[in-house]
Amino acid sequence: MSYTPLDLRGFEKLAGLPDVKAILEELMTAVPPILGSQFIGLYLYGSLALDDFNPRRSDIDFVVVTADALADEAVAALAAMHAGIAASDSRWAIELEGAYIPLAAMRRHKPSQARHPHIDRGHNEQLRVKQLDVDWVIQRYVLREHGLTLAGPPIRDLIDPVSADDLRQATQDILQTWWRPMLTDPKYLDSAGYRVYAVLTMCRMLYTLRFGDVVSKPAGVKWALGVVNGRFTSLIQQADIWQNGMPFNKLDETLDFIGYTLEAGDWRPETKPGSNL
Repeated sequence: MSYTPLDLRGFEKLAGLPDVKAILEELMTAVPPILGSQFIGLYLYGSLALDDFNPRRSDIDFVVVTADALADEAVAALAAMHAGIAASDSRWAIELEGAYIPLAAMRRHKPSQARHPHIDRGHNEQLRVKQLDVDWVIQRYVLREHGLTLAGPPIRDLIDPVSADDLRQATQDILQTWWRPMLTDPKYLDSAGYRVYAVLTMCRMLYTLRFGDVVSKPAGVKWALGVVNGRFTSLIQQADIWQNGMPFNKLDETLDFIGYTLEAGDWRPETKPGSNL
């Protein structure tokens, strides 16, 4: 099976990230032979696609599109391949976040019990078969509008349009199913890194709720600083400059910001930026 070679022209920033490029080239070399005729393409999304990559805290988001659901033998071979990557000495070996998605599931989102092979950041030795998360609507949008094609046809050709209302609804669903429970059980906010992630994510979610679009973390932060209640200004600014190893003892403030974002779920989409919320 033939496929296009790794093409870095769309994101010159990888020229200064040789280890990231090496991991991507390893995937490019290993995945197509394992999948054979099932392989359609390999794509990047997330921070690399949104021009938001920070080597101090970002991961590498990828998706492999397959012709159909994979047989157990193929899943086992992929699991062995990812275990090999995890055993390497690359610092990015456990920073891969990706999934192997059949074309039909990529084309249009239909909530179902369908399960697909998935690699979670920090667990690259364990390829797990699981259901797509509620945020898949948003990830499909990012892939379609901003995704980087490493192999295969353009990703935009493989995904139906995602509407602004679909993005808003998905954001509200994520807020209710994942973030609201943290107000009473903040166990996932124990680490400074996850608290920072929560603050920056709330900025982006507020933007999506208002405009039905998805922006990078820096763009979300810049916009939020101009419109959200002033009591969150310092929290957002500190989260924006945080790096691994730095303290971020802001649990109460982070929970307050999550609650604020939850209350913003009924914002009127036509409201323009610039006024305090």
